[in-house]
Amino acid sequence: MRGYLDLMKLRVVELLLVSTLPAMVLAAKGLPSFSLVAATIFAGTLSAGSANAFNMVIESDIDKLMARTAKRPIVTGVVSKTNATIFATVIGLISLLIFWFLTTPLATLLALIAIAFYVVVYTMALKRRTSQNIVWGGAAGCMPVFIGWAAVTNSLSLTALAFFMVIFFWTPPHFWALAIKYKEDYSAAGIPMLPVVATKARVHKEMWFHTIMMILCSIWLIISAGLPMWSMIVTVLLGLVFARELVALKEGSDSYGKTAAKIFQWSITYLSLLSVVLVVAQLSA
Repeated sequence: MRGYLDLMKLRVVELLLVSTLPAMVLAAKGLPSFSLVAATIFAGTLSAGSANAFNMVIESDIDKLMARTAKRPIVTGVVSKTNATIFATVIGLISLLIFWFLTTPLATLLALIAIAFYVVVYTMALKRRTSQNIVWGGAAGCMPVFIGWAAVTNSLSLTALAFFMVIFFWTPPHFWALAIKYKEDYSAAGIPMLPVVATKARVHKEMWFHTIMMILCSIWLIISAGLPMWSMIVTVLLGLVFARELVALKEGSDSYGKTAAKIFQWSITYLSLLSVVLVVAQLSA
């Protein structure tokens, strides 16, 4: 049982779901029904878990080459590739059925697109071929925003797009910070993550670009959602703290790796706090 749960990467799924609830609250302009939230969160967990399990099946050959992933269930033989594939398929289908019967058709379609995009576009087409893999492939991680919004309204909006873009620009610096820490792992596996194939200066520059765009999109989100001014101030301050951490990522620093690890941890905190701010701001509006 533990092996199958590990296939789902529930810690990663938890991070994805952080953006689902605020999207639902913004879409409903208040608290959606508990049953709808529960169905969306549960189905979202299964769909993301399905995509992650398929990812482990496809990448089992390179997982064994990296210390960070060498203890994953397929690599260690706890779960066979065949059983993992069946498991991923079953929970993926269950998630789509829950979305279809308990939420909306559009949320169901978006969940299917998210699974396919992560598995086919990111894992199979981009990850081993381009250093921009996480930039475009990371769009799959933004889909919970659209799914949460569509579960409430069976439609999308510019506000949903603004939230999507915040996560889209948040993802690369978040993941590149992790890739800096595990640079040797990715290099050994032949995965061209940006910190593996580019100079530190190039990585720093691209992290700055995405962070600035993330802050600008967060401002767009607050304006589009019509949230109180205090929420914009807090959101911008959160983004500036993110930027402050980037300032410390100096190319010749002896603590380069430690600073990258701090950026990774702060990025998780940033997204969590942003989600809280959005929910509180909408409920108090």
